Amino acid sequence: MRIEAKLAELGLVLPPPLNAPPGVRLPFSPVRVVGDRAYVSGHGPQGDDGTSLGPFGKVGAEVTLEQANAAARLTALAILGSLQRALGDLDRVTAWLRVFGMVNSAPGFDRQPAVINGFSDLIIELYGEAGAHARSAVGMAELPFGLPVEIEAEVAIAV
Repeated sequence: MRIEAKLAELGLVLPPPLNAPPGVRLPFSPVRVVGDRAYVSGHGPQGDDGTSLGPFGKVGAEVTLEQANAAARLTALAILGSLQRALGDLDRVTAWLRVFGMVNSAPGFDRQPAVINGFSDLIIELYGEAGAHARSAVGMAELPFGLPVEIEAEVAIAV
């Protein structure tokens, strides 16, 4: 429970499962485990009650770079929560392999890597070298429900 202890030291709490908006059906699993890999579906920032957390809108317009970076950090916590529920122990993650970060970008906004750094910085702080990952950070015209960021990942796990 090394990772959970680090989270507690940092005063961070993992959110509960996503509480989808009314009328929204999500017919997929947040984490799919196959062999020694776990594939993590796209996640956004979540509140303590599992609902999607704002600010909502386009980064570079309604949402500042700093707010979006904080949203990416909260998205890391949402992903860690899903991994903990799927794996039982976050220490089973032996390596973060790939991260795909999507930013709801206003026209002309080109600082997507700085936004997704909020995610990467926390994962590396928690996992050290095992947290170092390949990553893409891209701008999107829209994201579901007006989220500022959505992130998916692939991790190696101990079986």
